[in-house]
Amino acid sequence: MEELKNVNTPEEQSEYILEVKNLKKHFPIKGGFISRTVGHVKAVDGVSFKLKRGTTMGLVGESGCGKTTTGRVILRLSGEKTEGEVLFNGQEVYDLSAKEMRAMRPKMQIIYQDPFSSLSPRLPVGEIIGEAVREHNLVPPEEFEDYIDSVMDDCGLQPFHKDRYPHEFSGGQRQRICIARALALNPEFIVCDEPVSALDVSIQAQIINLLKELQEKRNLTYLFISHDLSVVEHISDTVGVMYLGNLVEYGETEDIFRNPLHPYTKALFSAIPVPDPNAKMDRIVLEGSIPSPANPPKGCKFHTRCANCMERCKVEEPVQREIEPGHFVVCHLYDEEK
Repeated sequence: MEELKNVNTPEEQSEYILEVKNLKKHFPIKGGFISRTVGHVKAVDGVSFKLKRGTTMGLVGESGCGKTTTGRVILRLSGEKTEGEVLFNGQEVYDLSAKEMRAMRPKMQIIYQDPFSSLSPRLPVGEIIGEAVREHNLVPPEEFEDYIDSVMDDCGLQPFHKDRYPHEFSGGQRQRICIARALALNPEFIVCDEPVSALDVSIQAQIINLLKELQEKRNLTYLFISHDLSVVEHISDTVGVMYLGNLVEYGETEDIFRNPLHPYTKALFSAIPVPDPNAKMDRIVLEGSIPSPANPPKGCKFHTRCANCMERCKVEEPVQREIEPGHFVVCHLYDEEK
């Protein structure tokens, strides 16, 4: 059977498949007898970046910094955005009607962090992978079984696995099922939400290599969310570093790892383990804990934990600056005045 190909209109052939501009997502905090809004959790608070077609962007940061929420808001899975723009193939995702969004869904998919809880325990694997294919009428009924077999084969699964249930598989195999489910819709863009964090190291390598093979074969674009910086360095073309809802540094992977600029990025990279017991690590230990996104500090959000904090950091919010071609940082240390 002939494999489905991504066919784009001339407008979709632009260099950037995704453009995010000043994206914000604030969740209301309810309180009192009448459940009125008493505040907001600023989960995503002004994120901007561009993602080239066929490349991978790594998104890193501490737990609670807004990485997963960013991915879900881009895919329009968390209700309406608070502010900003999400342009996918030049179209504003949040301007689409329900019918138009339904047609767009197959092109934008997600691989969840926990493969077990994201798979229905009552459906066999063949139905899990093929349910959306049948719903969107992607292939003729007579070619359905062959198509599902082809997708499973691409993801390292065997045809006889179709009649088994998720609990009969290992963690790595379940993640392959999740990848196959996303791949079956012939997407152009996939949000990978920490897809290897729940797996053993050896299995992590297999899944990462599988994702890279599928990207080359199908010209996929990934937003790869992860805590593991070594994995991000291996798979990503560009890297964005998030802190408390903001993108504090963004650039090519080689530039970020060779020359980290933001104090938070330097602290993150100093914690990367070195496979040498005799190597001396210059670990940068951050004081305190990450502030609440419901009540973030004024000025620079990182100033409460920054060793390079200046007086202006406490009152004035820094702006994004391009320090070298394609390498952006949000920090007063690099202001032109200084």
